[in-house]
Amino acid sequence: MSAMPAANAAVSRPPFRADVVGSFLRPARLKQARETLLGPQTPDQHLGPHDNADLRAIEDDCVREVVRMQQRVGLQSATDGEFRRRSWWLDLIMGWEGFSADRAGMSEVVWRNKQGGTMASSRLWATGPIRWKPSATVRAFEFLKRNTSLVPKVTLPAPLILHMFGGGDKGILEGHYKDIDAFWADVVTAYRQEVRALVAAGATYIQFDDTSIAFLCDPVYRDAVQRWGTEPEALLRIYAKRMNEVLEAVPDGVTVTFHQCRGNREGHWMAEGGYDPVADVLFNVINVHGYFLEYDSERAGGFAPLRLLPKGKVVVLGIMSSKTPELESADALRKRIDEAAMVAPLEQLAISPQCGFSSSIGGNPLTEADQEKKLARLVEVARSVWG
Repeated sequence: MSAMPAANAAVSRPPFRADVVGSFLRPARLKQARETLLGPQTPDQHLGPHDNADLRAIEDDCVREVVRMQQRVGLQSATDGEFRRRSWWLDLIMGWEGFSADRAGMSEVVWRNKQGGTMASSRLWATGPIRWKPSATVRAFEFLKRNTSLVPKVTLPAPLILHMFGGGDKGILEGHYKDIDAFWADVVTAYRQEVRALVAAGATYIQFDDTSIAFLCDPVYRDAVQRWGTEPEALLRIYAKRMNEVLEAVPDGVTVTFHQCRGNREGHWMAEGGYDPVADVLFNVINVHGYFLEYDSERAGGFAPLRLLPKGKVVVLGIMSSKTPELESADALRKRIDEAAMVAPLEQLAISPQCGFSSSIGGNPLTEADQEKKLARLVEVARSVWG
């Protein structure tokens, strides 16, 4: 891993000083097209790849537009906004063999909002042997790469969520698999194939999006994990081991980041709690170049865990909220950076929104104009801090 730049320097390889997690608000015409051409976009329908040429043409146009927006605000990398997905994680998984999902949910894993309301999450079932199939993610990346001069970034759901949203060992073993090691072996194999396919297509910036480790920061989920028959600390080590097994497929020259989030769906979240219980393993065991960490609310705790960040790795501080339309002031963002820099070196920090703007097709409660202003503010602040 190359040496870090000086504290006041911009960087030429990702993660960048001002960066993004991945998803953007779906344009109204794209959402309408999915309804018209695929059918009602209910939570567990129309997941995975489609072969509708008319919809793909509209997706192409919308991706070009969101790439132009990212360039316009001054970002150095670009995603396709996840515009070809209905869900940030299920679309990839449902394109492989061996899975089904439903809204029965699990009592431990629920969405929460500020008003105290809740809604069920999707439950993943391993219904047969897990097998990789050539994915729509690779095709989507190839289109992005052809249509941007920025560094094209591709996002993947982390393999760990297949276990967490499958109900842990207990839930997984209720399905096809009767041996948890066999489940993990097939998951790791499928993910390695996905990574290799992306690298072969030219990907040099890959991000794994995860909620599982962040959930282990929350006493509610730590209790749930124990009811599933595993100690939280042991599960954290298992997650790190399996993540590293997938990362063995990543060659030199490819930057990998790991995004930690407590849930982000139409203004809702799933978990809360600071990074203290997981920071050492997260930073010092999992073999990635950088971390996108949620830090836009008190639910994520303070910056103290950053003291464990080793040299050579970067934390992208998710200090801007993608959940609300209010535009954070430049001074408030700089103050947060200053606070983090009291714990970790400034040259090992960057900034971003805490998550995507539209982890599912519905999107968070703000406008595309709000979204663009927030990204422009990020770039403004990053340039004022790092040059």
